Amino acid sequence: MSTIMAKLKGKSMGEAFSAFILLVPYAVVFLLFVAIPIAVAIVLSFTYFNVIEPPRFTGFFNYITLLTQDEIFSRFVLPNTFKYALIIGPGGYILAFITAWMLAQIQPLPRTIMALALYTPSMVGPVFITVVFRTLFSGDEAGYINALLIRLELIDKPIQFLLSPDYIMPIMIFVSLWSSMGIGFLAMLAGILNVNEELYEAAYVDGLKNRFQEIIYITIPSMKPQMLFGAVMAIVNAFNTGWIGVALSGSNPTPGYSGQLIVNHIEDYGFQRYEMGYAAAVSVALLLMVTVFSKIAHKLFTEKD
Repeated sequence: MSTIMAKLKGKSMGEAFSAFILLVPYAVVFLLFVAIPIAVAIVLSFTYFNVIEPPRFTGFFNYITLLTQDEIFSRFVLPNTFKYALIIGPGGYILAFITAWMLAQIQPLPRTIMALALYTPSMVGPVFITVVFRTLFSGDEAGYINALLIRLELIDKPIQFLLSPDYIMPIMIFVSLWSSMGIGFLAMLAGILNVNEELYEAAYVDGLKNRFQEIIYITIPSMKPQMLFGAVMAIVNAFNTGWIGVALSGSNPTPGYSGQLIVNHIEDYGFQRYEMGYAAAVSVALLLMVTVFSKIAHKLFTEKD
């Protein structure tokens, strides 16, 4: 009996060691690129740090300044961020699901081609913005939109789309939705394609009437992990695409702060003003926002016991 127990113990120890070896690369990457940077940002957020001098502890001063004295943050950055996120997050998420569901209804070859075409903008977004959208919305007669409007005699002089506070946010939203078919979209497409066909057949036998009910009662409940992943990616994307406004306008801050998001505010203070402590505090605030919305998505799409 003792021999058997020793063998079992040795086997369990070997399996545990094998699992440890497999987890080491992930743990190292997680520590280097996630845990340690977050810890450093939290520590720096309680300091004044200008890169030249050593960090000086200031307590909650940065957070108090953020909430009570940063007028740009309260008047422009926070409202812009929530407006942008509430449109791009749910909008991009719903658009990705609808597109994935439509692609799932066609043959494999055209589906693959179209999925690749839709996914490509999310990989080459900066290139497209620089080459295509800045040309499309250029503020002279060479810009396609201005040239078309002048030809149709709707305007008599070019509109400065990318330099006007009235237009930069709508253009940012348009570009973001155009490039929202990222990895979350591919996960949803895979989830839809892997739903058991027998569930649909049984549901129609039980009285399912149309495709809308099919989506609500069969498709979505059967792919909740993919829906959760897509929701988290949509949330992260919505709060992390401030570079679009800077790429379009060519400046940070954006014209009239009309396209200024939290990410731009962090870059402004961190890499232009070199107030790293304050930038770290804003980063922590952004992390808390993303965490809260991710928890909400987790509650919605996690299987309940």
